Amino acid sequence: MEFLNSLKKRSTQHQTPFDHWELNQPLTQEAISEICKTEITNLANMNINYDGTRAVDGGEGIFREGISNGGQAIKFRCFIEKQNSKKFPHLTKLIKELTSKDTYSYIGNLIKKDLSSSYVRVEVICDRQGFWLKPHCDIKEKLISCLLFANPFNESENLGTDLYELSGKKLNKIKTVPYKNNYGYFFTSGPNTWHGMEKKEI
Repeated sequence: MEFLNSLKKRSTQHQTPFDHWELNQPLTQEAISEICKTEITNLANMNINYDGTRAVDGGEGIFREGISNGGQAIKFRCFIEKQNSKKFPHLTKLIKELTSKDTYSYIGNLIKKDLSSSYVRVEVICDRQGFWLKPHCDIKEKLISCLLFANPFNESENLGTDLYELSGKKLNKIKTVPYKNNYGYFFTSGPNTWHGMEKKEI
C-alpha cells in the first residue's frame, strides 16, 4: 500500500494557487521499473507539431475540433487495461490499491467528494522534446488529476507540472511541481485549477 502510505505519511498539502497535495515516494521501485520499460512511440522522431494538448493520439472526431475523422492515432501513451495487465503486474497492483475502499475513502475525505462510484484510469506517458501543455482546467467529470513522476536519470526538476493563478484575465504561473523521481501530486477538478506545462528543454 505504498500510495496510501505516502499519502498518510509523506504528503504535503498546499493551498496556493489551489488545493493540491504533493506525494513523496508514492510508487514501489518495481512500479517505477515498469513505467521506465514501457514502450512508447518517440514522437521526437516524427516531426510532430504539438498544439498544447494531448489530442495528438487521435480519437473520434468529436474530440478533435476541425478534424472530422479524429486524425490518425499515435500511441504516445499507454493505458493500463485488462488486456495488457499481465505485462504490468505492479501498476495493476497500484490500480487495485487506488480502487480499495481505504484509499478512495481517505482521498475523498481530503477533497470533500464521494469517490465510491468513481473509476480509475492509469496511463504511462512520456513527454518528448517539443511537447507543451497549455494551461487548462479539467472537466468536472474528471474527479482527480494525479501525476506521479519517474525520473531515475535526474533530469531537470523544472520539467514538472506548472500551476497557475487567474488574476483578472491573466494567468500567472505560481509554481512548478518538481519533476523528481518517485514524486508527484494530485488535486480535484475545479473552476480555478489551472495547470499545464510551458515549453521547456526536455
